[in-house]
This record gives sequence, structure tokens and C-alpha cells, in this order.
Amino acid sequence: MRTPPRLSLVLFDFDGVLAAYAHHARVGALAQAVDRAPAQVHAALVASGLERAYDSGRLDTTAYLAHLGDALGCTVDAAAWIDARIAGSRVDPAVPVLVKAVAARVSVGVLSNAGPLLAEAMRGIVAPLFPMLDGRVLCSGALDVRKPDRAIFAHALAHFGSVAQQTLFLDDLFVHVRGARAAGLHAETVRDARSLRRVLRRYALV
Repeated sequence: MRTPPRLSLVLFDFDGVLAAYAHHARVGALAQAVDRAPAQVHAALVASGLERAYDSGRLDTTAYLAHLGDALGCTVDAAAWIDARIAGSRVDPAVPVLVKAVAARVSVGVLSNAGPLLAEAMRGIVAPLFPMLDGRVLCSGALDVRKPDRAIFAHALAHFGSVAQQTLFLDDLFVHVRGARAAGLHAETVRDARSLRRVLRRYALV
């Protein structure tokens, strides 16, 4: 059995790792809040490319919500967006427990392909991890680059004051894991509490 590397930082993806994301539930909740059909909300968010533009940093939050409101013919405020994002997320209670156990040993952070509003929504989705994660959530929309581009990992390492060889990145998408490895990080695929626990044990973090 190989000796695990000495780590100083573990970076967690959000959707698919810290929380399960159900797009239909999120869309349904937002549709109900603004009195529109779910198909209209999905088209405004996804089919239009608006969500990806926001996640990529091409729009700030004010412009993003304004464009979304224009597409739906109504006002969409941050509170409604956050409430819908919370409604579309589910957390296995074992996951925050595991993250806290890791945080007792090394630094932890979140690196997500998302706009800045998700960082606010996280407080309601993974409430047990706050205030521990204050200042430790990085979203692609605020960095102007998305995973798996190696530049996003360089941003994260600089933010947390770590080096690639001492950083473990966990994501549910292998394309992102591969990108992290190309940037020199240790990286593994994780999709639920069971696989998360298994990987963390392999790295002697729990």
C-alpha cells in the first residue's frame, strides 16, 4: 500500500460532491416563485446560454438577474434565485461530517463552476459548514475561468497559499479531475458520501 502524500489543502467541488443537484427541482421552484412555466425557466437559464455566461464570468450578478428577468418578462431577485437553488439541492448528512473531519487535519475549500450567487446559496445548502467555509468558496464566475482549465487551479492554489503537490481536488466529473491532474494536483472522482469516505481514507484524511 502506497504512502499517502502529505497534503495541506483539500478542494471540494460543490454539485455532485458536497450536494446532489436536481435541475428540475430548482427550475420548478423558480418557476413557481415567478409564476412562469418550468419550460420557460429552463429555456431562459440553459438553452439561452445565460447560465454558462454567468458561470464563466461574462456577466456579473446584476446583469445576469436582469437578463433572466427580461427573458421571463418579470423581476427575478437574488433571494428568489437562492431559494430555488436551495430547493434543487440535497445533502447527505454524512458529507458535512466528513468535511469537518478533514478540516481538523488540513485546510479545506470549495472550487465550483458556478456564478457568485451559488456561494451565497451554499449557506443554506450546507449550513453546517459555515462559518468554517467563509472566504473559502471559489466560483468560476468570479474567477473568469472554468474547470477544467488549469488557470482555475492556479487561482485556487494562490488563494489558499498551497502548492499543487500538497493539494487534493475532488470532483464528480472526470474531465475536471483530469484537468486538475494536468495542473499537478492530486485529484479523484467522488460522487456520493460512500466514495468520498473511501477516497479520504485512502489519503489518510479521516
